[in-house]
Amino acid sequence: MGSMQPGLSFEEFMEQARSETEVSEDCEMYKATQTIGGKWRMLVMYQLSKKDSFRFGELQKSLPNITKSMLSTALRELEENGLVSRTQYNEIPPRVEYSLTGKGRGLFPIFYDLYVWMSDYPPTGHRPRKSLNGMTVQSLHP
Repeated sequence: MGSMQPGLSFEEFMEQARSETEVSEDCEMYKATQTIGGKWRMLVMYQLSKKDSFRFGELQKSLPNITKSMLSTALRELEENGLVSRTQYNEIPPRVEYSLTGKGRGLFPIFYDLYVWMSDYPPTGHRPRKSLNGMTVQSLHP
């Protein structure tokens, strides 16, 4: 169906969303999930939001359980979507740093809203799995 119009109020957004019978590729929610969805992309952006730039190894260490391949893929996809900037310095040894673009930093309010939502509606029936930088990560499986 049709694309949402920019600048809609929440009520107009909901009215238009209810009028659509299916999700199509030109739907903003579809586009958003294709842009920032996936197992690691939001967590990579969250980590990148904590300081001006990260080197690859430093970023990988800050994300337990992510492999080099998964991190490379997430960074490449985020860069392709204009959310992450990759800066390569012509030095020996080579140095590459990653940072959020202005478009990526534009997601900060959404990250905060997700944080507030999770605080208001914590998962139920999940047991703590492991610590992630001092935070408890909830397991989705008992």
